[in-house]
Amino acid sequence: MIIAVDGPAASGKGTIAKALARHYHLPHLDTGLLYRAVAATVERLGLDPTKEADAVAACDFDELTLADPVLRDGEIGKLASVVSAHPLVRAALLRRQKRFAHQEGGAVLDGRDIGTVIAPDADAKLFVKATPTIRARRRHAELRSHGSTQSFDQVLADIRARDERDSTRSAAPLVAAPDAVVLDTSFLSIEASVRKAIDIVEEQRARKAAARA
Repeated sequence: MIIAVDGPAASGKGTIAKALARHYHLPHLDTGLLYRAVAATVERLGLDPTKEADAVAACDFDELTLADPVLRDGEIGKLASVVSAHPLVRAALLRRQKRFAHQEGGAVLDGRDIGTVIAPDADAKLFVKATPTIRARRRHAELRSHGSTQSFDQVLADIRARDERDSTRSAAPLVAAPDAVVLDTSFLSIEASVRKAIDIVEEQRARKAAARA
C-alpha cells in the first residue's frame, strides 16, 4: 500500500505521515529532507542556490547527509524551497523517490508532489493544510525550542514566501491531487489529526476495493 501525504510547510503532514507509517507498519520517507540535503550541500560547497546548474551539482549528496541535524535549520529550509523550484533538481531526485514509493509492500511518503508526481497511483492520498498563521505559530515554537531568536513576524513572512514559491513554480507545483482528501489541521490536536488521517486512508481503501469488486 502506498500512502501519499502532501501539504505546505508546518501543516502537520510529517507528523501525520510518520504516524500512518507506524500504524500500517510501512517505511516512511520525508521527501523534503532530500531537498534540504541538496540545499545544505549547496551551502557547504559555496554554490548559488538560484542557479539551476549549481543546485543540480549538489544532488549527488552522500546518504549520510540525510541524518545531519543541520537539515532542520530554518535557513536550510528556505534554501530548500529555492533549489526545489528548479525542474532539473526535481528530475534528479525523482527516481529515488519513485523507487522508495514502489518498494515491495509499499510505503508512506510526505512532501509537496507525492500524490501528483511521485506516486499518482497511490492507494491513499491526503492533502494536509492549516492556516498560514497557525503554521507560523507551530514553526516559531519549534524554532524557539532549538534556540532560534527569529521573530514570529519573520516566520510568518517566510511561510507565506515559501507558499508562494511552492505553489507557483513551473515544476510540480504544490497542489492537491484531484483524488486527494483534504485534511485541515488548523484546529485539531495531533491525536485528532492522526485519527482523522487513518479514517481517511481506510475510507479510500474501502472505496477502491469496492470499485474493483
